[in-house]
Amino acid sequence: MKLSWQIFWHVFVWVLLVGFFMLIVHNADKLSTENLVVLVLLYGIINISLFYLNYLVLIPLFLDKKKYGIYAATIVAAVIVYGFGKYGIGLIFKQFILTRAKGELISFGHYFLTTVFTSLVFLFLSAVLKFTGDWFLNERIQRDLENQRLSAELAFLKSQINPHFLFNSLNSIYSLAYQRSETTPEAILKLSEIMRYMLYESNDNKVDLEKELQYLQSYIDLQKIRFGDKAYIDFKVQGNVGSQQIAPLLLVAFVENAFKHGVANNPLTPIRLLIDVDDAHLHFYMQNKKHMNNRDTVGGIGLNNVQRRLNLLYPGKYNLVVNDEMDTYTVELSLVL
Repeated sequence: MKLSWQIFWHVFVWVLLVGFFMLIVHNADKLSTENLVVLVLLYGIINISLFYLNYLVLIPLFLDKKKYGIYAATIVAAVIVYGFGKYGIGLIFKQFILTRAKGELISFGHYFLTTVFTSLVFLFLSAVLKFTGDWFLNERIQRDLENQRLSAELAFLKSQINPHFLFNSLNSIYSLAYQRSETTPEAILKLSEIMRYMLYESNDNKVDLEKELQYLQSYIDLQKIRFGDKAYIDFKVQGNVGSQQIAPLLLVAFVENAFKHGVANNPLTPIRLLIDVDDAHLHFYMQNKKHMNNRDTVGGIGLNNVQRRLNLLYPGKYNLVVNDEMDTYTVELSLVL
């Protein structure tokens, strides 16, 4: 909150409290206007000054720095000084402050104890406000720092996707070029289209689900070029995808994994990919037969990456089940969009 607004709210609250107290005292004791002004405004100013002395000076200077002994001694001294100060002002305005209804003067001891109690109340209120405000401020700072950390981590995870994807795709295109395949230029063109989406259209936190599925189809088309007529994948999309959004580049890791470690050239065991969208829920299902001789000797980052991104972007809103069996690999992801 800006300083100007803080000052406004402080002044506003004090005006309300002083006005309310004046109304209560006037109705209860039927004091004259002059008596009421001296009693409430003068002592209101004194007590409010003690409030801000503790709020702005003593707590930051001593208590925040863990100088508890000095703080306690300063508080005692301030209460005593303010007590004598209030009694001195009471002597000046004796007829308004120290005189009872029957004309008797209030004793010093009784009056001093009353001022001490009042001072302690204002000191307590200032401490409560200070600690409450500092707690909310620290909570906001911690939230901002946590959001910055999560944003940085998400940016790092997302930055890993492009090199990982490019590495795998270039391996595929290299195989085509090595075989002197006529589809190599088409594969390069398809890769450039995919990279354009990854670089320029997936920079937001959420993208249209329809575009993300088009990107997924482009990746599958690239793999079909690699395998030629021997790539078999059963890809189906059900439900209304036009009005939904999803975190970009979230599903492609599963498809990459299927083509990289699975059997894609057997028509009897095609890669099965089903995406079903119902209202704001997405169900992703993928199954592929494992290629026992196609292991990544380096170790992939795709699945670990997507798992971490799911934890950050959809906490408590997803369920991921991976079944890694002897000859079959299955992934099921349920996601609240």
